[in-house]
Amino acid sequence: MRLLYLNPNSTEAMTDSMVAVARDTAPDADVLGWTNHLGPPAIQGPEDGAAAIKGMLSLLPKARATGVDAIVIGCFDDTGLARMRAAAHCPVIGIGQAAMSLATLHSDRFGIVTTLDISVPVIAANVDAYGHRQACFGVFASGLPVLEVEQGGQAVEDRLAITIATARSRGAGAVVLGCAGMSRLRQRLSTRTGSVLIDGVVASAFMARAVACA
Repeated sequence: MRLLYLNPNSTEAMTDSMVAVARDTAPDADVLGWTNHLGPPAIQGPEDGAAAIKGMLSLLPKARATGVDAIVIGCFDDTGLARMRAAAHCPVIGIGQAAMSLATLHSDRFGIVTTLDISVPVIAANVDAYGHRQACFGVFASGLPVLEVEQGGQAVEDRLAITIATARSRGAGAVVLGCAGMSRLRQRLSTRTGSVLIDGVVASAFMARAVACA
């Protein structure tokens, strides 16, 4: 099975780290990672998302020719999901969509930890669109830009741990990591905070295989 992780932004390091996690999660699959070089360096808010869609759509003929069985949009905003799904030859899912779906199976209530305040309305709208408003009681911004999260480091982990603790204090049974750059930090943050952390890259690796076989 061939899975394509399509990064809507133009930062190749994010593509590489996301694909590494997906390959560890689905070692039996052929996991590809493509970067949208026509997109902005990071997706932070609706304007960046809108700017990325043209480049994403332009990669669909190549995806068909490569014979991918499912496409995963590698941004928690699920950038361009509806348009990509309508135009693609195969199933398309988003890492945000996958993470929220898995969170609802794990817990009656979950919170989402994301990057900047500008990303909160986009994610909140997706929560409503996917029918999770009753289960999701909040989207919590860490104040960290996307590329700073991707770079990592102690200060980043400290800030994310604080934000996760805030979500837990509101009654979250599970906390969703609302940025692809947080994926490689999941295990350390889970151990540090004692929290069940749901990551969209991991969730999508399982779900993409399922929808491709359906």
